[in-house]
Amino acid sequence: MSRYRKWVLVVTVTVVAAGGVLLVVAALHLVSRGVSAREEPTMAECRAAGMMRRLAMPSAARNLVNPVPADEATLAEARAHFADHCALCHGNDGRGQTPIGRNLYPKAPDMTLAQTQHLTDGELFYIITNGIRLTGMPAWGSRTPQDDEATWGLVLLIRRLGQLSPEQIQQMKGMNPMSRAQFEEEEQERLWLEGGSNQNASGDLPPR
Repeated sequence: MSRYRKWVLVVTVTVVAAGGVLLVVAALHLVSRGVSAREEPTMAECRAAGMMRRLAMPSAARNLVNPVPADEATLAEARAHFADHCALCHGNDGRGQTPIGRNLYPKAPDMTLAQTQHLTDGELFYIITNGIRLTGMPAWGSRTPQDDEATWGLVLLIRRLGQLSPEQIQQMKGMNPMSRAQFEEEEQERLWLEGGSNQNASGDLPPR
């Protein structure tokens, strides 16, 4: 066996062994602490998950180059798409500070930080398109040219989440999906403003 092959074999065995140790530590922690999603993942779990994600990411996908131009029209469309599809978990600013994002396991990441920003454009595209197993990240899109273009627009936006202005974030907030309760509340206010029958006897706004 050549020296190169021996080196590759040693590295492979070392990586596999290290991954096995991390998985065992994570499993022992899970058994001892239960399945609650309230805790932060341990360092062993984070490292094991990161290693598995890197190994599962095809090199061809990792090296993809974003073909979409970073013009204002593309970014405006991406902000609208993000507000409608992603902000429920990630927040309009991408920091993950939402009721759902804070209670996932692992929690939704702050995408303005290096953990996300150090990923390549191809990695971000692959994750959005295919999701990540055993997390709250679903697979989005049906891999049509239109969906791929929208996803690349999201990649552009993710690179700029830390630079969003308060006005842009407020605009995105207006594009977030509404719950049934929010819809009914806005409808009551609309009817009141139009002089409808939802006024109470004192003429005040309907109670919230």
